[in-house]
Amino acid sequence: MSLKCGIVGLPNVGKSTLFNCLSSAKAQAANFPFCTIEPNIGVITVPDERLNKLAEIVHPGRIVPATCEIVDIAGLVKGASKGEGLGNKFLGNIRETDAIIHVLRCFDDENIVREGGTSVDPIEDKEVIDTELQLKDLETIEAQLSKQQKIAASGNKDAKIAVTVLEAYKAALDKGQNARTVTFESKEEQKVAHDLFLLTAKPVLYVCNVDENSAKNGNEYSRKVEAMATEEGAEALVIAAKTEEDIASLDSYEDKQMFLEELGLAESGVNRLIKKAYSLLNLQTFITAGEMEVKAWTYHKGWKAPQCAGVIHTDFEKGFIRAEVIKYEDYLQYGSESAVREAGKLGIEGKEYVVQDGDIMHFRFNV
Repeated sequence: MSLKCGIVGLPNVGKSTLFNCLSSAKAQAANFPFCTIEPNIGVITVPDERLNKLAEIVHPGRIVPATCEIVDIAGLVKGASKGEGLGNKFLGNIRETDAIIHVLRCFDDENIVREGGTSVDPIEDKEVIDTELQLKDLETIEAQLSKQQKIAASGNKDAKIAVTVLEAYKAALDKGQNARTVTFESKEEQKVAHDLFLLTAKPVLYVCNVDENSAKNGNEYSRKVEAMATEEGAEALVIAAKTEEDIASLDSYEDKQMFLEELGLAESGVNRLIKKAYSLLNLQTFITAGEMEVKAWTYHKGWKAPQCAGVIHTDFEKGFIRAEVIKYEDYLQYGSESAVREAGKLGIEGKEYVVQDGDIMHFRFNV
């Protein structure tokens, strides 16, 4: 399971600069990889200090972190919903992502001309993109609605559920609201909603791209975005993308940490962004640790042991017998799996065990 995030924004807001930071970032001290699949797609590791700590104890052949796929989506312009600019390609790329990282310009620069020639206005910029995505979603809804209404008229139960979902979304979109503001109670409705793959239903993380002096505490522009995000129930993050690019270009981990300390930051914005995106989708990691490798596995928060076993291999879930669980803190304290066993700290868990973030798991199965 891999997280896929699309970076969106109007032209000249720092979107590609942020992508470039991500493309040259290395998670923590380890030389984890970044690779480019296409010119605008990269795979970057999810920062997790626990893997390095465990590796110091286990001395594995390799460390395998969780990964996050980042897509630098072509800059959006007004009229994208009707195919203006790279509109159709842009919207198609967003549809394939799990979450949206929406970059907003929160810095002054007289050399960068904003469309319309007006001053910096991140809220208005956000609304331009929202409108284009909403128009495309309305197009999707209306195409489906007339079809489902005809089927529902014959008494078809599934079509009636679909009509309920489609009408609820249409009402919200007609008011200029995003699809994510609409919630459904029944599992049947939730399934229909999910299968529509609406653009504005995706969770969003607003990234306030600020100047270097505002990297730590933000500025008047970013505070407006944070207030807007709070009202929406969304997340916002302050990043100085140009500064992050400078940090990412440094060779050593120590140099990067020194630069961050000078800015008063405990962690790079890139790392904070990836972690936020991960939590945005309720994703967590469990760990397997052995001589061959220390590896992070991604799962959905709330999953039980058999489901997590299935992340490794479907046979593990089908033939699940039990899970042997060591808490991360216990592994560090006792220093080895055998010492944890001797201390009586190794948990034997069954099918109802809800896996916790950072659990070190060993699955027993029989197929």
